[in-house]
Amino acid sequence: MGFLEHLEELRRRIIWSFASMAIGFCVCFGFHEKLFTWMKNPIIFALKDHHQQINLVYTNPTDPFNLSLKISFIAGVFLTSPFVLYQLWGFIAPGLYRHERRYVAPFMASTVGLFTAGGYFAYRVVYPAALKFLIEYSPQFTPMITIQEYMSLFLTLVLGLGIVFEMPVLVFFLALFGIVSPGWMVRNFRYAVLGIFVVAGALAPTPDIMNMLVFAAPMLGLYVISIGVAYLVHPKHRKKRELQSQ
Repeated sequence: MGFLEHLEELRRRIIWSFASMAIGFCVCFGFHEKLFTWMKNPIIFALKDHHQQINLVYTNPTDPFNLSLKISFIAGVFLTSPFVLYQLWGFIAPGLYRHERRYVAPFMASTVGLFTAGGYFAYRVVYPAALKFLIEYSPQFTPMITIQEYMSLFLTLVLGLGIVFEMPVLVFFLALFGIVSPGWMVRNFRYAVLGIFVVAGALAPTPDIMNMLVFAAPMLGLYVISIGVAYLVHPKHRKKRELQSQ
């Protein structure tokens, strides 16, 4: 395709993606109360364990409605993410060789699966531990948590770790096009460790070393997995394996 044809293809796929997210938003808006109940469970359990008032508050009359819209939008994006990712792959695929297009199924499954795993890990492990530390840190005060502040912290952790867990997918594309190699990743492992702890420190809601380690440990494991992914898809290593199989 020519340049203008590529732009037309991109425009069409963007429209389809936004249309699917709009449908997902409408569907999730009907369940926004159940979604918020699920989201606030960690803070409710943490407050109950410390014998504190369990009601969240708001300071602006529009906050509850805006929160419902935000929850519905985020849930709608996640619900339609397989279709959006398929549109992304459909735009990239014409520029790939036929043998490279077979990666579409692993790409779709790993992208959604890793994001879900990262979000679930944050929801079940990291977030409860962070809330416990924060509430125990100042027992002489009574917490008065607004729904907007709680939502902001929840999204920072859950979406942040969900995105962090996409590291193997990012390396997959970088290695597929020969931008990074497994050898380069091994040689720069110590710098990667430093970068991982910097990111973990930025994402962790508390300054203690344990929460930072909880963030950093899965990221280090994902980096090691990414080295294996780079070895499987890097052009140099694929050609080497093809020559050996002949």
